Amino acid sequence: MDKNLSQRQLDMKRSLLDQGYLDEQFIQLEELQDEDSPNFVEEMVTTFYNNSARLLENIEQALVTGPIDFAKLDNYMHQFKGSSSSIGATRVKNECTRFREHCTAANAEGCIRTFLRVKQEHTILRTKLETYFQLARQAGPSASGGGAKVR
Repeated sequence: MDKNLSQRQLDMKRSLLDQGYLDEQFIQLEELQDEDSPNFVEEMVTTFYNNSARLLENIEQALVTGPIDFAKLDNYMHQFKGSSSSIGATRVKNECTRFREHCTAANAEGCIRTFLRVKQEHTILRTKLETYFQLARQAGPSASGGGAKVR
């Protein structure tokens, strides 16, 4: 195991937490990872990104197909927010909350604006987590993470 890479991974995780990209839920997921499931966290994150692509498509379609059904949008975003919370994606979750507030207010413009921020935070986090898991793979087996690329 490369100590320098492990330290870089720890520093990156600390940075993601400090900047509000991730929360305690992510750390709890890492605590569930063990020798029997060394890629548990990365697999959870990969599953999140695979499933979230479908939800984001559904939300986008609901926004561009008139008239806007705010109840349907709210339901989609509720699912997306829950998935985001399950991996500790704080910034994504916070934007989901704002989006749902716009749904409650039947504010189409607010929904569209906030949806763009949801997608932006989703993409930024994906890139950061890909780097994080790459460091984990390079650091070796006793570092957290490792396995498939986040999609």
